[in-house]
Amino acid sequence: MDWNAIDRREILRYLGYGQKDADASTWESIQQCLHELENAVRPSSRWAVFDVVHGSQGIELPQCGMVLEGQSIASHLQGCDKAVLLAATLSAQADRLIRSTQACDMAKGLIMDCCATAAIERVCDEAEEDIRSSLTGKYFTFRFSPGYGDLPITLQKKFLAVLDAPRKIGLCATDTSLLTPRKSVTAVIGVSDRPVAPQRRGCGACNLNKTCQFRKRGAHCGV
Repeated sequence: MDWNAIDRREILRYLGYGQKDADASTWESIQQCLHELENAVRPSSRWAVFDVVHGSQGIELPQCGMVLEGQSIASHLQGCDKAVLLAATLSAQADRLIRSTQACDMAKGLIMDCCATAAIERVCDEAEEDIRSSLTGKYFTFRFSPGYGDLPITLQKKFLAVLDAPRKIGLCATDTSLLTPRKSVTAVIGVSDRPVAPQRRGCGACNLNKTCQFRKRGAHCGV
């Protein structure tokens, strides 16, 4: 993973800075946290490509027996004949580092948490680069995760099982469908032979829009 490619401005945005710049001390803490994360974590990802059938019960992936329910994912995969299931994690070491940092210094712990969030997004970006390189000449949607729109978050365990993620990269889901380790992502990416029409992204498509801390501050997460 290219740690230098992590967008430092994104970390500031997660910290609530918006368009404002941080002082030298904050920038120093960000660099220190990124350095500690780089030394501690073991980023990894898994992905697989499946045929898509637009069925009456939802988006069917017959090769793995999954059905992606909801209008949101049906719209997201409109015009796509394949879908990529992607799972990525920073590893359990990230969670441990965040907890130990918070126990000693809450302010630095917050920065560490935001740095880890930016880092897992970079893991996903690099996995997506691999996907695009492997599927040359194809067109792709953006990443769409369980819990977005009306795509059930309860898909997580089945999603991970299909990718053998618990065994291969140590990524599991709790009985309440939360990913563990915490700094992890699952997502669906549509694949098409033709250019994909732009899809609606934003707060209206997100299940967290009622409790989102970005919205409470009048900001936006960028999705």
